[in-house]
Amino acid sequence: MPELTLTSSSPAGLRVDALVVATLQGPRGPVLAEGAEEVDSALGGKLGRTLAALGATGAAGEAVKVPGGSGVTAPLVLAVGLGPAPARRRGEAGSYAAETLRRAAGTAARTLAGTRRVALALPAADVASAAAVAEGALLGAYSFTRYRNTSAGQHKAPVESFTLVTPAARERAARDAADRARALAASVELCRDLVNTPPSDLPPKALADAAVTAAEGLPVTVEVLDERVLKRRGFGGILGVGQGSARPPRLVKLSYTPSESAPHLAIVGKGITFDSGGLSLKPPASMETMKCDMGGAAAVLGAVVAIARLGLPVRVTGWMPLAENMPSGSAIRPSDVLTIYGGRTVEVLNTDAEGRLVLADAIVAACEEQPDVLVDTATLTGAQLVALGSRTAAVMANDEQLRESVQAAGARVGESVWPMPLPEELRKSMDSQVGDIANMGERYGGMLVAGLFLKEFVAEGVPWAHLDIAGPAFNEGEPFGYTPKGGTGASVRTLVAVAEDLAAGTLRTG
Repeated sequence: MPELTLTSSSPAGLRVDALVVATLQGPRGPVLAEGAEEVDSALGGKLGRTLAALGATGAAGEAVKVPGGSGVTAPLVLAVGLGPAPARRRGEAGSYAAETLRRAAGTAARTLAGTRRVALALPAADVASAAAVAEGALLGAYSFTRYRNTSAGQHKAPVESFTLVTPAARERAARDAADRARALAASVELCRDLVNTPPSDLPPKALADAAVTAAEGLPVTVEVLDERVLKRRGFGGILGVGQGSARPPRLVKLSYTPSESAPHLAIVGKGITFDSGGLSLKPPASMETMKCDMGGAAAVLGAVVAIARLGLPVRVTGWMPLAENMPSGSAIRPSDVLTIYGGRTVEVLNTDAEGRLVLADAIVAACEEQPDVLVDTATLTGAQLVALGSRTAAVMANDEQLRESVQAAGARVGESVWPMPLPEELRKSMDSQVGDIANMGERYGGMLVAGLFLKEFVAEGVPWAHLDIAGPAFNEGEPFGYTPKGGTGASVRTLVAVAEDLAAGTLRTG
């Protein structure tokens, strides 16, 4: 991850390889945003006209390069667009949305790949704006290079260091915000790396080992249950999904306990290290991105690590049910019945609806500890993509206020989350002729049916929310803002924000 330093020095005199300023979309072309004044002055007041001559508009996502010139130490100036100017009320200064600044800084970081040292002279007059710029830059400077051998030289390395220009540089709050940005970016990077790792190199045991490694040096205890312990304790969902693979399943429990009296958040993440669909085999093209089906478990790991690094005063228990869903002579069959941890039986009508089976085991186990709040995150249904597209996660809950709180937490950190219902009339479609419940129901509203299935395993009195991140967890399109192609780290920051809200007493339930 790049280095990050704060300074209140003039950006024009910083010894860096590139200097970043921002532009706004004006009625007659680009308008320089706050932070660019000294750079424009050092360039003779011509920066805006030069950018306009080059076709810049100030549109969000735009990045235009110009030479530094004799008045600026940096040899290159990059102007990134913020879009239209923020609305201003009479007597008040306009303020930039945090996500606008994150994405602009991320665009700059991606555009300047191959550049060692970068100064950011974006609108960062206060701590909140500086925090957004720092976070976006660190998130945008990402590259997964583990498997690049002969082609390594064809790809530009991420920026090595950022210098963030802000008048708040010497404030303790700004330094704390920078530390938070570093912790979040490191955890998102961990999640992205795991999601991008080929499934041949990340079976359940390897992902469990990665969790142990990630927790080293932190006040986090890790318990790994192997297939023998899972069988002895009756985790039938995880075992059933994993029995078709030669690589056995695992259940990982991560515990961060700064105080026994602290409010308790349980987070559960789906960890299917590769999903072939099992005997209900997916079409070949649908398997190509199924290394991402452990994105929920990776997000839980990243969130627990970030929470521990930040020292949040909240008790957190993370659960990672891990299995590989493969077809073989030992795989579960449609019409098999599994006994979930706690005793409820599930008739398996479709082996490709496996994520809800491993989650059910972990949810029951998590509820045994009577957490104050339970949130699960999972790349659960293709129906989520149909309903909300590839960038917006769904949130369902048994508690309306919690659902609203999770949505608000996501919005605050820049992760789009949309509330969805849990219609009771769909529950009957999962009635089983032989077991307590079936793992499939009504074809239409499949995302909601999956949510209703999970709800069945949540203990009475436990406020619970479910995040379906099937689309946002893996970006198959072009990079944008601070989001790369491939693994995105979706829901890591939302889970951390939920923990922060619970610690602060502002998370609403009931």
